[in-house]
Amino acid sequence: MLPEIHRLKRKKDFERVFKEGKGGFKEDFLILKIIKNDLKVSRFGFVVSKNFSKKATLRNKIKRRLRELVKTKLTKIKKGIDGVMIAQPGLEAKDFWEIEEIINKLFQKAKLIK
Repeated sequence: MLPEIHRLKRKKDFERVFKEGKGGFKEDFLILKIIKNDLKVSRFGFVVSKNFSKKATLRNKIKRRLRELVKTKLTKIKKGIDGVMIAQPGLEAKDFWEIEEIINKLFQKAKLIK
């Protein structure tokens, strides 16, 4: 599980990323929006809407996969960034390793990896 200090939780944090965030980096079925924060850690939030699937179990499964993949990359990610990953319909057809490749490409596009 993604450590608590690396999670975006509050509504105002999500809103700040959506309003002021740059990017909108898109790769396959994932979108990444980022903004700098004044912290010594990078934080991430995940959005999987009901448009993605009506089933909460499927939405939660995708969020768990995304959290785990971001957790494995935390040491390589630059510090001081808030990011929101938005899943789009079609991601559920991908397996864990395909999602990992998508995230790697996203982070390289956004120049988040050291």
